[in-house]
Amino acid sequence: MSRAFVTGLKGSALSAEERAFLAEAAPWGLILFRRNVEDADQLRRLTADFRDAVGWRAPVLVDQEGGRVQRLTAPNWRKYPSGRRLAGAATLAGDAKLIEDVAHLIGDDLAAVGIDVDCAPCLDIATPDMTPAIGDRSYGEQPGLVAAAGRAFANGLIAAGVLPVIKHIPGHGRARVDSHHELPVVDVALESLAIADFAPFAALADLPAAMTAHLVYTAIDADRPATQSPVVIEQIIRKRIGFDGLLFSDDLSMNALKGTLAERARATLAAGCDIALHCSGDMGEMVAVATEAPELEGKAASRAERALMARSGRPHDDADGVLARLDTALAAFDAAGS
Repeated sequence: MSRAFVTGLKGSALSAEERAFLAEAAPWGLILFRRNVEDADQLRRLTADFRDAVGWRAPVLVDQEGGRVQRLTAPNWRKYPSGRRLAGAATLAGDAKLIEDVAHLIGDDLAAVGIDVDCAPCLDIATPDMTPAIGDRSYGEQPGLVAAAGRAFANGLIAAGVLPVIKHIPGHGRARVDSHHELPVVDVALESLAIADFAPFAALADLPAAMTAHLVYTAIDADRPATQSPVVIEQIIRKRIGFDGLLFSDDLSMNALKGTLAERARATLAAGCDIALHCSGDMGEMVAVATEAPELEGKAASRAERALMARSGRPHDDADGVLARLDTALAAFDAAGS
C-alpha cells in the first residue's frame, strides 16, 4: 500500500539508492522539476522507472502553469504564457474556449511523457502588494474572472487525462513575502477573505485535488500556517469552502515552515492534509518525511482514488489551430499594452 507522501528526486535518472528508497518507502507519487527534465525520451524512461520501482501506475506530478512556472520548457517544449497573460489575451480576443484549449495542449505534453498530475491552476487573487512569487501566475484581481479562468484551465487538463490541482488553497494572493524563503502573515478580516480570496476555491470546490498555502491568517489561526492548521483545514477548506477532494501540502522544504522535515511532515498530516509533498530530492530529507507518512487509508485513500479517475483523456484534435489562435490573441494583447 502507498504511503501519504509525494517525493522528489535528485536528477534525471533513478540512482540505485533512490530505486531502493522508492521500493521500500512506497510514496503515493513523484514530483518533477527542471533538474529532472532533459527531453521527452528521458522523461518517459524516468516516469516508467519510477512506476516500476513502486510497483504500480503511481501518479507523477509537475508544476506546468506556463510563464515562469513551467518545468517542461524550450527548446524541447513550447513556452506557454503566464496565467495573467493567457487570461488577458483570451478576454481581449473574446475567445471563451482559448484557456481550456491551451490547457488541453499542456496536458497533452505531459501525458506524452507519463506525467498525469499538473499542480495548476493557480487560483490566488492578485493584490497590489502581493509577492512577486505569485505575480503574473494569478489570472487577475476579480474572483469571478479567476474562477472562470481556473475552471477552463482545469477542464482542459482533464480532457487531456491530466489531474488538475487547484492552488494555493485557501488563497495566497495577499502574501507580501515569498513563502519559499519566509512565512507570510495575512492580517485581514475573515469576511474580507471569504468575499475575495476564498471565492475562486469555493467556485471550484468540486474539483478533485488542491494544494495548501504556507501562510498564516491571523483571523483564523494566528499561530500556525494554513498547511499545519487543523482550524484552517477543517473549518475553512473543508467546511466554509466546501472542498472534499484530495488535499496536498505545498512543499515541506520551503522555509515558511519550521522544524525538522520529520516535524514538518508530522504536523502537516496531523492537521488534515491527505498527502505531504516533499520536493528537494535530498535523500536524508526524503527518509525523514517517509518515516512520518502513514499508509494512505480511510478518507484520504478514497479521495486519492476519486482524484485518479481523472486520468483518462485524449489528445486535442486541432493543436495547430489552437496555437494559431493563441499567437494571434497574445500579439493583440501585447500590442494593446495590457
